[in-house]
Amino acid sequence: MSAVEFSAPDTQGTSSFSQEAYNQIRSMIVSLELKPGSLINEAELMNKLGLGRTPIREALRSLASEKLVDVYPRRGMFVTSVDVHNLSAISEVRSVLEIQAAGLAAQRANAQDQIITRALIAEIDAIKGELNMAKLIGLDQRIHRHIYRATHNHFLETSLEQYYGHALRIWFMALNRVEDLSEAIIEHRALLIAIRDHKVEAAEKAMRDHVEGFEASIRKSF
Repeated sequence: MSAVEFSAPDTQGTSSFSQEAYNQIRSMIVSLELKPGSLINEAELMNKLGLGRTPIREALRSLASEKLVDVYPRRGMFVTSVDVHNLSAISEVRSVLEIQAAGLAAQRANAQDQIITRALIAEIDAIKGELNMAKLIGLDQRIHRHIYRATHNHFLETSLEQYYGHALRIWFMALNRVEDLSEAIIEHRALLIAIRDHKVEAAEKAMRDHVEGFEASIRKSF
């Protein structure tokens, strides 16, 4: 499976090369292009990404802080394993933070945010037939990250991005067994409309339903 392009919050204090390395390696880990439990080969990453050793190492340090990379002295660095049993713990955190983010986005979304909100609603409305899974997951990412940014709370946005990445890894594991992927994306429409209309309680409810539905659908697939 080819990696889906991921955007991630800028890591303060890093060079543009380090940020590029971080974004690309994170995408490879989350989409399972870099297999869970696999040894990370710095030379291979340098060759694949066309970047030097320093930005690669800086990126891997950042990813280790997100628990996407495990570092073992004298053994090397490994992609962290994916354990579906962590789903409940991840969902417990997301069910609090994502709902809070939805409510804040409904309160704080400014005129520029709402241009994006309306564009995403139109994109959902244009979904027809069977779509490429990578495109659907890419749309899901853009919706979530739009909501995170619309909170205008950098700390909340950064925390949500990390937990969302871990949830996506589990989703990729179950991808071939999850039915109605497009329906999971389409249900975001109610959430985006609530944000567009500044309806806080409706936004929180829509996000709660989505997070709980995500966990239920993944559990059903295993």
